[in-house]
Amino acid sequence: MTRLKLLIGQWIANATRRLRNNFYLYLATLLTLFLLLDAGIFHVGENMRQKTFDFMVRSRVIVPKPDKEIVIVDVNEASLAAMAKEYGRYPWPRQVFGEFLENIEAQKPKAVVFDILFSDADITNPDSDAYFNDTIAATNNTFFPFIRLSEIQDKLSALKPFMIPGVTEIIKGQADKNATIAVILPHFMAAINSGRLGFNNIYPDKDGIVREYGLYRDDYGWKLPSLSLSVGNMLGYSVPEKQSVLINWRGKPFSYQYATFSDVLLDMSSKVKKRPQNEFTGKIVIIGSTAPSLFDLKATPMAKIYPGVEILATAIDNVKHGDYMHVWRGTLSYVLISLILIWLTTAAFYKQTDRDKLNKIFSTSQIGLLVISYIGINVTNTYLDLSGPIIWAVAYFSIAKVYALATDLALQRWLAFGERTGEGGSQVLIMPILVESKEPLGDALLKKLKRQIELSCRMPHNIDVLKGSQSGIWGLFGDMAIMSWTYAESHEEYAQQVKLDADQLAGQLSAILINIGLPGNTQVHYTMHKGGLAGNKSLANQWRSLFAQAILKLEHMGHDR
Repeated sequence: MTRLKLLIGQWIANATRRLRNNFYLYLATLLTLFLLLDAGIFHVGENMRQKTFDFMVRSRVIVPKPDKEIVIVDVNEASLAAMAKEYGRYPWPRQVFGEFLENIEAQKPKAVVFDILFSDADITNPDSDAYFNDTIAATNNTFFPFIRLSEIQDKLSALKPFMIPGVTEIIKGQADKNATIAVILPHFMAAINSGRLGFNNIYPDKDGIVREYGLYRDDYGWKLPSLSLSVGNMLGYSVPEKQSVLINWRGKPFSYQYATFSDVLLDMSSKVKKRPQNEFTGKIVIIGSTAPSLFDLKATPMAKIYPGVEILATAIDNVKHGDYMHVWRGTLSYVLISLILIWLTTAAFYKQTDRDKLNKIFSTSQIGLLVISYIGINVTNTYLDLSGPIIWAVAYFSIAKVYALATDLALQRWLAFGERTGEGGSQVLIMPILVESKEPLGDALLKKLKRQIELSCRMPHNIDVLKGSQSGIWGLFGDMAIMSWTYAESHEEYAQQVKLDADQLAGQLSAILINIGLPGNTQVHYTMHKGGLAGNKSLANQWRSLFAQAILKLEHMGHDR
């Protein structure tokens, strides 16, 4: 097993010497190819924004305030309980909503938007349905939803898109007039004939989180408006041409002004009014439900359970103010930023930037990019999608760092070369290398020096450095690297290989100093000292003795380069 470890370690060390820093170039080239494939085919990196976006939008410090003109009249659990005695379980007779609409219209609201689908006739109360239909017909500011069913069911439908009031051609003359569409329309003809319709389907992303709101659907060339788009068009808002928008959330659930449906209805029918009689004047009133038992709750970046009626309110708010979120993204920017980050990191590794310094710079730069995105989403309505490029940079940095650490271990994995238990003593070759410059070498240069020496040696070795700037007696040694090779005494071929390794290093010292950035007049002194290690004596004492002998030899017999 020891022999196998030696062979594997030698193979890694040899591979490291051959590749040297070129590994970082090869890795960058490989990731560049993967990046281009992803941008052109897979689109994985481009779609990494969801989780980062969720965290940032949920953690914003500057959050747009909900529009005070938007009020949600909530059919909540309290309403269900309060009205159960008189009207029974939900759904209630349509007369309830007819009375509510008739009374609220007296306050002259800007719009009354039902987030409730009235899909079927109430066969037990036909007069109630007729009353509600007449009440709707008497209004010009009420809006009703319809449901867009799956496209799979379109062929089973006899309804053509142009038969739905409010549906128009996206490009005149190019819509399919023979196409049929599967939808569930309101039961009330007054609602359909008004043309103030819109689908209220909410389409979450693949992970089940609602982030975008569809303003309209393109079905066979026909433009099916959403409920918020119909409201925006009728009220004269500057409606965006986009098919869907990224929702600019106003905060946690229940951020908008709410009123309990049963409380409002009870006050309307009371002789003594307790609520303001202009409570809904000039307001956009949305009637919907937050009751869990009615199942209109969705997962959003703001909360796992978010009322569907408040998603509609937020969409109308966004349309009114035109402040829906913009995403700064796209294939070209994604590729360019990713390549810049990958190759800047490559340059740092290739030039052997100080490891500690590189870690700090890289971490700071990636955090800085996230901070830029975070600031942008707070002070503007734009989300800078840098998540994909950051992931690529982190991937490169992680692999490169593992390689750097692995090669360090491969080059310094053993102090002893070819030694096995019970085969006698060990031999040591110590090579002190003294670098003389006008100023002591800094930590970065010493690390570069150590790394270059490691890459220049083939055999297992150990290397330590002493800094001339150290306090006390150690500062007298100057800037020095101490190389040592330990090998089995019983194998002469090991001694020959180690001696060859040391001679090759000696011949490269001047080039190494220039390569790490030292001036050409920097002097280097070295010597080689060979000694033995006896297994029956203190290794610490023997190493101290060998070290002292090598330093004395360097002082009196060193070679000047």
